[in-house]
Amino acid sequence: MATITLATTTLRPLGDRVLVKVVQQEERTAGGIFLPDTAKEKPQTGEVVAVGPGRLKDDGTRVDPEVKVGDTVLYGKYSGTDLKLGDAEYMLVAEKDILAIVA
Repeated sequence: MATITLATTTLRPLGDRVLVKVVQQEERTAGGIFLPDTAKEKPQTGEVVAVGPGRLKDDGTRVDPEVKVGDTVLYGKYSGTDLKLGDAEYMLVAEKDILAIVA
């Protein structure tokens, strides 16, 4: 999947979308072996930096999101859209693709 690079400083998710700042994984293993970029897996955890207003139900009411800004979340490996804002990497995912809040 291609990464979308944006030259903006603000991004406001719509509906039930959540903007997650990707947490970079370690450069080396527990045994001290350095991992090249090709051997690394796609990260699946990140910190929520922005949340949309929530999903719109059929009757016109909104369902409040279960996650909030500052939560550390676990999301599906192949879900969402990769974004790059400045030097930081983000994922724009639907709330249903968030698997858990990491405590």
